[in-house]
Amino acid sequence: MTDQVAMHAVREKLAECAMHEKRMLTAAAQLSSRFPLTADVFAHLDDIESSFVDQMVYRFSKLQDTLGEKIFSGILKLAQEDVKGKTFLDILHRMEELDLVKADSWLALRELRNEIAHEYAGDDEKTVLALNSVYTRLDELAGIYRRAAAFIADRFGV
Repeated sequence: MTDQVAMHAVREKLAECAMHEKRMLTAAAQLSSRFPLTADVFAHLDDIESSFVDQMVYRFSKLQDTLGEKIFSGILKLAQEDVKGKTFLDILHRMEELDLVKADSWLALRELRNEIAHEYAGDDEKTVLALNSVYTRLDELAGIYRRAAAFIADRFGV
């Protein structure tokens, strides 16, 4: 991949991340008076509040996916490091070496993302626990995105 192609791809994905972060945090701000959720509060969310919950969760997942699948490898491509044959853990450890993310933190966020991907029909307690965990870790995920974006801007001018 040429430098220009890699730069363009990373630029597009950074814009996508910015949109996910903005919408995730906007939805969370709209819900701030409801958190931490309880099963009773969750059961009585109105349609608008439920939509904000869906938006927050969706954007959390999409931001993490885009960072993990596109931005992290994009950084290595821009640095002209070979990513072929590298596992995600290899890439993640390289991001840790660059001081962009702690691998354990990322893996915990990923586990949380996988947990909220499941619908807990009829089990409001599990849903509420997962949503409260997401809500408390939004800033952590946003911080990873911001560090990556700043690193890319500083190092590669993208």
